[in-house]
Amino acid sequence: MDHFYVVRFNKWKRWLIVLIFALFTATFLWFESEGELSVFSMDEPVAMTKGNADESNIALTFNISWGEEKVHAILKQLEQKEVQATFFVSGEWAERHPKILEKITKAEHELGMLGYRYESYLDQEIDQVRKDLLHAKEVFKKNGYKDIEMLRPPSGKFNKEIIELAEQLGFTVIHWNVNPSDWKNPGTKKIENTVMKQTSNGDIILMHASDSVKQTADSLKTILPGLMNKGFTFVTISELVNQAHSKSKIVE
Repeated sequence: MDHFYVVRFNKWKRWLIVLIFALFTATFLWFESEGELSVFSMDEPVAMTKGNADESNIALTFNISWGEEKVHAILKQLEQKEVQATFFVSGEWAERHPKILEKITKAEHELGMLGYRYESYLDQEIDQVRKDLLHAKEVFKKNGYKDIEMLRPPSGKFNKEIIELAEQLGFTVIHWNVNPSDWKNPGTKKIENTVMKQTSNGDIILMHASDSVKQTADSLKTILPGLMNKGFTFVTISELVNQAHSKSKIVE
C-alpha cells in the first residue's frame, strides 16, 4: 500500500510563506509595460535606462541608421531651443555621412553608436557581435571619434551576454524608458502627448533622426519648450550617467 505524507500548515504560516515568496519575486523581477523582463542586480553588468529620479535632468536621444534628409530639421530645432542631445549612429551610416556627423558634433551634441550594421545582436552569434562592435569602433576612430563609449544595441535588443561583451570592450549600454515610437509616424500630436505625459525626472527619451521619421522635427517645436516649462533640464547621456545615484537595470 502506498503512503502519502501531507504536511499541514496553520493558516498564518501559509500566508507567511506566500508573503515571503512574493517579496523575493518583487525584489528581483518585474515586467516592463511592453512585456520585457528586467532583473535588478548590483553585481551584474547593467544597461542604463534612467538617471537620477531626484534630479530634474532628462536626456533626449536620437537614433540614426540611414538617410540624410530629416536630421537637418531636427538639428535646427535643437539649435533654436539651445538643447544638447545624444545621437546614436551606426558605423555604416557614419562612414557614408561624415559631413553630417561633423555637423552634429560641431553643434556640441554627444555621440554614441549603434554598432556597425543595424542588425539585431540577438540574431547573431556573440563572436559576430564582437566583430561588429570592433569594426564600428575602428570606423569611428578613423573618422576622428576615438572616445565613443556609449552603445545602444540595434533595435534596443540585447541580453546579459551582450552587455558583458560591451563592457569588456569599454562600452556602457544605454537603453531608454520613454518611447513615443516616432519612427511609426503616429501623428505629431500623439508623439508630443506621449513624451509630455510620460517624462519624469532622470528619464531617457528615445527618438529617431533617420529618414523614416516625418513628424519628429515638428513635434520638437512643442516638446522642447513644453518640457522646459515643466522644469526639466536637457543634458547629454554622459552627464546623466555621471550623476550620483543614477539607477541602472538589466533588460532582457
